[in-house]
Amino acid sequence: MTEIQNNMKNLHYILIVFLMLFSSKEILAQKDSILLQRKARKLLRQGNELYNKKQFTDASVAYQKSLGNNANYDKASYNLGNAFYENKNFKEAVPQYELTAKTAEDKFTKAEAFHNIGNAMMEQKQYQPAVDAYKNSLRNNPNDDETRYNLAVAQKLLEKENQDNKDDKNKDNKDNKDNKDKDKKDKDDKNKDKDKDKKDGDDKDKKDNKDKDGKGDEDQKKNQDPKKDEKKEQQKPKPQQGKMSPQQVKQLLESLNNEEKKTQKKMNAKKAKGKKVKQEKDW
Repeated sequence: MTEIQNNMKNLHYILIVFLMLFSSKEILAQKDSILLQRKARKLLRQGNELYNKKQFTDASVAYQKSLGNNANYDKASYNLGNAFYENKNFKEAVPQYELTAKTAEDKFTKAEAFHNIGNAMMEQKQYQPAVDAYKNSLRNNPNDDETRYNLAVAQKLLEKENQDNKDDKNKDNKDNKDNKDKDKKDKDDKNKDKDKDKKDGDDKDKKDNKDKDGKGDEDQKKNQDPKKDEKKEQQKPKPQQGKMSPQQVKQLLESLNNEEKKTQKKMNAKKAKGKKVKQEKDW
């Protein structure tokens, strides 16, 4: 036997061994998968028993263990959603129903999953998602009267919610407008008060200045030099006497002439000394 033939024979043995090992692993994997599936079904049944006893928390634990053994076990996902729903864990129930709606092969199962999604959304008062879910349910099962009824209720509640939101928005806008108007009025009143205060202040300043000026004049008069006033008084022109009529002048001259004659006689008699001082008078 040649060397080439020996090598071919060895390769043949190696291939047979490899195939045997691969087949063994595959067989073991299949066996493990079957065991896991059986365990998952067993846990599912345990969960159903607990569910029927209304032990929803324990039931949800059993369903989760079932999914731990078989992640693609649709029945376990759907029943887990039901257990969450009955235990009022509506938010946790929705993803389980969504998974069933996505993976289910028949339309009736899909319709039931969407219907339950709608119910869970209604419990959370999320009316728009509820309407969408009911519509999807009817697309898969148009003859479901219960879903149709729930859809009508959800639409009615959604319409009321939108109207309430609109009313609240209008109320907020009105309140904002009223607040703006009030702020504007308060600002105007404040400005008016400020202008009034300023006017009152200006009037007071004017009055104070006037009083100050008046007082200054009075003080100035008080502080004025009395001698200066006296001098000033002396400098005033004296009142001029009234002029005499010609007849009065004539009578006065005659009187003076007679008086002068009498004086002359006295002086001659006494031999008066010195010269006579001429006296000037204001007429």
